[in-house]
Amino acid sequence: MDSQKSFDFILIGSGPGGATLTRQLARAGKRVLLLERGHDWRSNPLYGTYPGAMLYTEKASFLATKEGLNIIRPFLLGGATSMYCACAAPPLPWWSSKHGIELDKYANDTVKELNVAPLPVDLRGVASTRIAEAAAEIGQLWQPQDKFMSPARATQFKCRSTCMLGCRCGAKWNAAEYVDEAISAGAEVWTRAFVDKILIENRQVCGVSGKHGRKHFTVYAGTVIAAAGGIGTPRILQRSGLSGAGQGMTMDTTVMVYGHAPYKGIGNEPPMTWSYTDDELGAMFSTLIDPWLNYPVIMLRKKPAYALTWHRWGHTLGVMIKLKDEISGFVPVNGRISKGLTANDKARLQRAEKITVQILRKAGCNPDTIFTTPVRGTHPSGTVRIGDMLTTDLATEIKNLYVCDASVFPEALARPTVLTIISLAKRLAEKLKVAK
Repeated sequence: MDSQKSFDFILIGSGPGGATLTRQLARAGKRVLLLERGHDWRSNPLYGTYPGAMLYTEKASFLATKEGLNIIRPFLLGGATSMYCACAAPPLPWWSSKHGIELDKYANDTVKELNVAPLPVDLRGVASTRIAEAAAEIGQLWQPQDKFMSPARATQFKCRSTCMLGCRCGAKWNAAEYVDEAISAGAEVWTRAFVDKILIENRQVCGVSGKHGRKHFTVYAGTVIAAAGGIGTPRILQRSGLSGAGQGMTMDTTVMVYGHAPYKGIGNEPPMTWSYTDDELGAMFSTLIDPWLNYPVIMLRKKPAYALTWHRWGHTLGVMIKLKDEISGFVPVNGRISKGLTANDKARLQRAEKITVQILRKAGCNPDTIFTTPVRGTHPSGTVRIGDMLTTDLATEIKNLYVCDASVFPEALARPTVLTIISLAKRLAEKLKVAK
């Protein structure tokens, strides 16, 4: 039996965009429904474990584009913030200069609210700090990476590479916390709710339909905001009649470059404690390694011989390269995503790899052990872009239908995305509260 409930706002997706908007609108006294495809895993004993990560990611973390680019797509309350490295970067100046979107005040508000800051010096990792020092020797002045992470929050701070599977110690901020606050303010939240399509009448949004568990539902609202991520949002919009969604995307395409060092590696240190961004090259560098059990699986995708380097994991240094990739490919409503590297992307990645090899050699790695992992997509974005499908207020061509997640990015950031998405959401919430 269909549900016939009515709300002021319906939010689709509980990542940083959806969670922020749900909280802000509920606090403003609006009747808000948040729909999340996954469920809340935070209290489950499998959360933050290898088997858990396989259960709450699409295709058990083996999702890949036609071109072989691996994507980790989480389905759980809090979205990607349940599996991120808790890194923060302020919105780039081009949001204002190119698009007239002022985000600084919202970012500053969030930084203060969530105590965004680098980890203390003694928690940045000995090996990770050595990589930053080696980078300085070739002219890259790496900086301590800002984090949505506070050791004081943790029951016992144990942040290491497995942090990417889900935070078990409680040090990382998760967008699900904003959902908790939204519920306290009166919002209604449905988990395991798959949205089939957004309902539109006379070019105006009127609700959504889908399945909640095994039951079909139809719910109504004067305003709907899609925040289901760079893959989920364009698919929902396509099923709703907006065929332009998903035509082109960015991924912040990422590789890690590994080398064997004569001392303990970075696997048991917090990930991404240092970073450097080269905007001329269009690449971000940081300290990162795949978790212990993921390592051989990823390496098998390269060549079986590389999986045999697993025994060196404890003495491996890793430098992540996050590339500002060009818009290309597409997200179909069904079937496999198409996304690879353009010729320009490949050329810039090769340049970044050469720089990274220099850093690892300076850090003491044996040159014969240095190699690059297969490519992966860390931030599916740019699939419903501002300027193409959206106004600068994140509005679609359909009245009262908005989008607020990484899919709105007009170009890749090559940086952590969460603070920018929260800032966009707070800005949109402010405009919607005034308008409504």
